[in-house]
Amino acid sequence: MDGSANPVTLRPLELQDADVIAGWAADRDFCREADWTVDLPINEYRRFHQTLIQSPPPELIRLGAIHEGLLVGYVDLHGDDPHRRELGFVIGERSRWGQGLGRLAGAACLDYGFDQLGLQEIWAEAVDAHQRSVHILQRLGLVETGRGDRGVFLDQPTYYRRFVITAKDWASGRTQ
Repeated sequence: MDGSANPVTLRPLELQDADVIAGWAADRDFCREADWTVDLPINEYRRFHQTLIQSPPPELIRLGAIHEGLLVGYVDLHGDDPHRRELGFVIGERSRWGQGLGRLAGAACLDYGFDQLGLQEIWAEAVDAHQRSVHILQRLGLVETGRGDRGVFLDQPTYYRRFVITAKDWASGRTQ
């Protein structure tokens, strides 16, 4: 990042956030691009996210991404290694896509992982066909480490690309 204040902040998810997150699922195209099951009843999405908020698995840290006072997405740090976790992020409502919120949420998550959790390394994967996600990881300074498993994106075969960044590299990139 460029050292300026990030307009996306993170906070623990609250039970009422499940309603907002479930609402994103009303958009079939959002579901397809986010790799969510298409056409489930909204109540199923709500119930799933309520359960995740109330009783998250021990290996998952999920935080709400807040922009201008609104929940616009969430970020994940997944894994049980005390020094290394996997980054994930979702920006809700397609109308918010293309505004840099994914990169800003990802940057806030990297800050949190390195500064608050003391992680040494954060890694991520993105399917090659999902170029917006690949571009976000590259813009955040993650370095590609290789090819992962096969995947599917929008019903097309593709493969995962793997990325990583260290705490040292993130800190040096923030000060430039």
